[in-house]
Amino acid sequence: MTDIQISPFVAGLPKVELHLHIEGTLEPELKFELARRNGIELAHSTAEEVQASYAFDDLPSFLTAYYDGMNVLQTSEDFTDLAMAYFRRVAEQNVRHVEMFFDPQAHTSRGVSFDAVITGLRRAQIEAERQFGITSALIMCFLRDFQAEYAMATLLESLRYREWILGVGLDSDENGNPPAKFAEVFARAKAEGYLLTMHCDVDIPGSIEHIRQVIEEIGVARIDHGTNIVENPELLSVIVERGIGLTSCPISNTWVSDGSKVELVKRLAEAGVKITLNSDDPAYFGGYIAENFQRVADEGGVDEAFLAQLSRNAVDISWAPAVLKAQLRAEIDDYAARA
Repeated sequence: MTDIQISPFVAGLPKVELHLHIEGTLEPELKFELARRNGIELAHSTAEEVQASYAFDDLPSFLTAYYDGMNVLQTSEDFTDLAMAYFRRVAEQNVRHVEMFFDPQAHTSRGVSFDAVITGLRRAQIEAERQFGITSALIMCFLRDFQAEYAMATLLESLRYREWILGVGLDSDENGNPPAKFAEVFARAKAEGYLLTMHCDVDIPGSIEHIRQVIEEIGVARIDHGTNIVENPELLSVIVERGIGLTSCPISNTWVSDGSKVELVKRLAEAGVKITLNSDDPAYFGGYIAENFQRVADEGGVDEAFLAQLSRNAVDISWAPAVLKAQLRAEIDDYAARA
């Protein structure tokens, strides 16, 4: 984990996480436990060796380790244990609501059934609400470095679980895989009632054009990452006007780009963007949501009111029901007033 000292205010602040890949919460210790359970031999002999092997300097190098780690996820029980480990951890950071990504193609492409993935995650969601009071929703992501036809097939397979899936997203290697490649898939998803989001990763070739596509051609409700929008004032004004929020991940930014983008978070917030803080793939990048809030507090020199507003932003752009949103806003307001 990143060596960040969490302040009492950040620790207690009610939080909503909107950019969290559940497969990216696979800590080395659990990886070894699942490998033993499933009779899988790992390349490393200790959890410390696994952690030391995480030396990413760009998105492709991260994705290599990310997909390799998933090989230990084989059964519905594995996915339940994976998600419960995440919920247990963030309950201590006062996370109140999560809208988590999952990557079915990363599992079906290696022979694990869609049913095993989603039933395992669903079981954990129910148990997490019972144990910790954390509400959650699932966002099914398509892998953009696979064919659009495979994404469409995955979308159609998902329909039997429609009531368990709130929205769809797009992740994995963005280079050479623009949003427009999946326009037909997302149009069908929208017609089926799914809400839409897409990754627009930081500092990639064609970043602004990809952001334009997700806004003007795909019609997303929010954008994951997307801080490069500061380079285009016209698009920036559009997302402010439409209330399209951004899900920023400061710590993961430091691994795949030239910095945390904390200054961009501040600039975008000041411009009226509903920007939020999230952890992305915390087991790989070394920080859960509280560490990301603390990173912004420490590096950005912002006050507690600013941090509370970022938490409110997450409520505002979440896809939670109106009653739950009102409850979450009241929790944040009450906490900020007492701090």
